[in-house]
Amino acid sequence: MNRFASIAFALALSAGSVNLVKAADQPGPDWMPALQVIDKVLNSGYTHLTKFEADDGRWEGEGLKNGQKMEFHADPKTGGITSEKLDD
Repeated sequence: MNRFASIAFALALSAGSVNLVKAADQPGPDWMPALQVIDKVLNSGYTHLTKFEADDGRWEGEGLKNGQKMEFHADPKTGGITSEKLDD
């Protein structure tokens, strides 16, 4: 996915994630903004995100990495991925 497409997708996901965040948890006031976390996740090797939300005190999501469906958790303050596993 080229850089422009990644940014466009992140913006679209962010606009749609407002409802996802409300359905899950609310990000804390000291959390890294969703768009910045999405950018870090995409730069870490993910090529497509299908889910992204605040939940259980962290950012959580699903997407494609190396052609495989993955689930990941990201630190709410740094945006760094703290865990990831194959999505069952």
